[in-house]
Amino acid sequence: MSNFLEAIKNRRSYYGISKEQVVSDEKIQKIVNEAVLHTPSAFNSQSTRVVVLLGENHDKVWAITADELKKIVPAENFASTEEKINSFKAGYGTVLFFEDQEVVEGLQKQFGAYADNFPIWSAHTSAMHQLVIWTALEEAGFGASLQHYNPLIDEAVQVKWDLPGTWKLVAQMPFGKPTAEPGQKEYKPLEERVKVFK
Repeated sequence: MSNFLEAIKNRRSYYGISKEQVVSDEKIQKIVNEAVLHTPSAFNSQSTRVVVLLGENHDKVWAITADELKKIVPAENFASTEEKINSFKAGYGTVLFFEDQEVVEGLQKQFGAYADNFPIWSAHTSAMHQLVIWTALEEAGFGASLQHYNPLIDEAVQVKWDLPGTWKLVAQMPFGKPTAEPGQKEYKPLEERVKVFK
């Protein structure tokens, strides 16, 4: 099996992660930079925007998430929610994925015949960036998972890090040194999922 497919195979959702440093912060930035530079996008739109939060900034995004969840989760049910959020906060960093709506809307205006498709293609573009960065972090020795606390935290995140209003938050990826193995994964038969016609 190729190194690429082996990396895809090894990429899993890790929920047990720690703040222990696995590689340098510069290496993390290089991974993200290379992924953003080379991951494809519809019409070469390059609409994905990525924010990497390390140190206190990583802790802050999960404090924001907890604060926003307190507003909607009944107090008697909050303990399990808080435990989950703390498991993400226990990691080394978080990658935030955004799609720049100014780019998407510009393409809609430029190519009216495809206008309805550009938000869908934007979601595809973001998903590809998520997979590439997730797999590259895995290869570097990190465990990660993909979370979706948007749009609940969108406004607070935008204000805290002074981000453009056109950046729409899509997903959050906490990562850190794995402290527990991922759960067992069940696979549906490939015969039900793949058809080959010769």
